[in-house]
Amino acid sequence: MVRFECDYGEGAHPEVMRLLAETNMEQTPGYGEDAYCQKAKEYIRKHCGADDLDIHFLVGGTQTNMTFIASVLRPHQGVVAASTGHINVHESGAIEATGHKVLPIPGTDGKIYGAQVKALYDGHWALSNHEHEVQPGMVYISQPTENGTLYTKAELEELSKVCRECGLPLYVDGARLGYGIMSPANDVTLADLVRLADAFYIGGTKQGMLFGEALVIVNHALRRDFRYILKQKGGMLAKGRLLGVQYCAMFKDDLYFELSEHADKLAMKLKSALAELGYSFLYESYTNQQFPIMPDETLEKLSAKYACSFWERVDDTHTAVRFCMSWATREEDVDALIEDLKALSK
Repeated sequence: MVRFECDYGEGAHPEVMRLLAETNMEQTPGYGEDAYCQKAKEYIRKHCGADDLDIHFLVGGTQTNMTFIASVLRPHQGVVAASTGHINVHESGAIEATGHKVLPIPGTDGKIYGAQVKALYDGHWALSNHEHEVQPGMVYISQPTENGTLYTKAELEELSKVCRECGLPLYVDGARLGYGIMSPANDVTLADLVRLADAFYIGGTKQGMLFGEALVIVNHALRRDFRYILKQKGGMLAKGRLLGVQYCAMFKDDLYFELSEHADKLAMKLKSALAELGYSFLYESYTNQQFPIMPDETLEKLSAKYACSFWERVDDTHTAVRFCMSWATREEDVDALIEDLKALSK
């Protein structure tokens, strides 16, 4: 069985494992105060093109989102997000469990736009009894989105401008950030995120590490006491050096981006083959996730050899599914899938 369900099905890149094994018996300070975490932060700052960045390493994406969002919002505030945003549909109410509401904005492509945020913000303050409603306190987006779509630089600039006019911190979920940056359709860099966002994270769990996310806090006002909150929310790893070592392996050179490019390249190869065979797509994705709409009969036949994720029922005989490439996906497996699709289309 070849699995295309997700991009975290494998363990970790050999270089990550090598460095973890090589440093295994070293004694270091705990809680991220070790030399490896400090070196990893230096590497990330270099790739971001900025020295003044507050960086924290956490284990997983939901933990990172929950911890940071809770640190920003006051008790009466909520976080604005796309209705399809990860914090709204795929985190078991983690944000709500901290006492904050997710304020969803509907959309068809997984993105939210400056005009929508402005309308929601103005609508709240136009209420005569606005103090009875949850106040918008920050904005959450992901790059790429849950649908594999990408914000353009122009869209991010517009959204950032609105957020700053409204006093709403802009936070970017980067669980698959590398896959977004290396997409052939992307024009947003790490330096752009530093310029336009108040905080973002660089995902490692889905991008070749055993686990780990690097939270980058740009806005000085959001840095105060964050390590207290990190500890309180269970995000401060005693063996923090395990995160630092992995990010050193990924960011010392360009391994993180090379692995991301590999996955995107294979996803584009599958996308082109599906299009040539006449398949349509639920979303126009140029990242490692592809969402073809396929006959149920075809999916049933493919299931003997391949695993993919159910995404959405389209009609009585067709289903949208997700084929997800990872840093470790083998090109020969993608080629085999394409040949089987061709055979089923005859």
